[in-house]
Amino acid sequence: MRARRRTVALTTSLVLALGAGPLAVPAVASPAPAASAQTSPPPAASTPAEPRPDGLDARALRAAVAGLPDADATAALVRVGGTAGTWRGSAGVHDLASGRPADPHARFRAGSVTKVVTAAAVLKLAARGEIDLNRPVQHYLPGLLGGDFRPVAVRQLLNHTSGIPAGDGLGDTFAELYAHRFDTLTPQAVVASAAAKGPEFRPGRKQHYLNINYTILGLLIEKVTGRPYASAATALVLAPAEMRDTYFPGTDPRIAGPHNRGYQVVRKADGSTGFVDVTEWNQADRFAAGDMISTTADLERLLTSLFGGRIVPRPQLREMFTLPARVEGATYSAGLQRFEYGGRVYWLKTGGRYGYNAIVAGTRDLSRTLVHSVNATDAKGEGMNPVAERIALAALM
Repeated sequence: MRARRRTVALTTSLVLALGAGPLAVPAVASPAPAASAQTSPPPAASTPAEPRPDGLDARALRAAVAGLPDADATAALVRVGGTAGTWRGSAGVHDLASGRPADPHARFRAGSVTKVVTAAAVLKLAARGEIDLNRPVQHYLPGLLGGDFRPVAVRQLLNHTSGIPAGDGLGDTFAELYAHRFDTLTPQAVVASAAAKGPEFRPGRKQHYLNINYTILGLLIEKVTGRPYASAATALVLAPAEMRDTYFPGTDPRIAGPHNRGYQVVRKADGSTGFVDVTEWNQADRFAAGDMISTTADLERLLTSLFGGRIVPRPQLREMFTLPARVEGATYSAGLQRFEYGGRVYWLKTGGRYGYNAIVAGTRDLSRTLVHSVNATDAKGEGMNPVAERIALAALM
């Protein structure tokens, strides 16, 4: 019973921490048979065969990704590391039409994990004296926000206490967004729509996680460096972390290089459900908040390099492990989220774009790390994807 209670408690905590009508749509595919799903466990020498209190449970990890594709995901790529050992696994299919095994080295949309890179870039510029975290963003970007806004410190953008409301998108429902998936909405237009609404609350009083904070930070990086965000973030973070398979596609809707297809489950006109291929999608409006394409190996390099102090100098790195003071219920720091379970504190970031869910998570001392990409069939749905939840339970318990 004790183990069952711990599992329920962790599941509930993860959903709270990480959770994120009839529709007629074209190009509906059918799922391939589950028999085509395959797992790729790590070499026996590097992975314990049986669970131990402080080790990795390889059997639970294999079970977590078994049976793909299913109704919740078509593929999963997992990397678990730390002092107890490592585990690498992949499951599912490259695409539903062919049923070929998923590529374990595939690129995918990392979604809001992009915020980790953006935060690291800002903090690195702060270490160089080019950005003052206490200075209002209006000092660097005059005219960006209207006169109704009080001064918003750069630090308040980093930890989501700015009070700036969400910007407008290209629709509210999947059907609307899908219809506009090849259209371009600029970051400047997103910020303008947010500014037009006026402040949501006084800066520093509350914490509200929103993309708009990091969209503005992307514009700040461009202003300070004189370079496009993608170029500056690559030079400041990706290159030092040796993330050679990571890039920012901008207005290009494709995923360059090897990748597994992404799908969204939908209800068809006849009431049945099917899967729409959502792999190609212009994500320009996500910008510095969620436009990045990466691999599990690269995100693991980001995690270990960043936490190890090799990207951001340690005085500024503390911002990533510090919650805003005097803000009730705050869980977000600069680019990360704090999650505690079983006496361990994890610092993590999740990301979700249609067809793809991702996570980077680790203890501050890197004694346990988790990176995964799950080709979720409802990546923007409420709560945590069941496959991602199983992986987290197996990796973090």
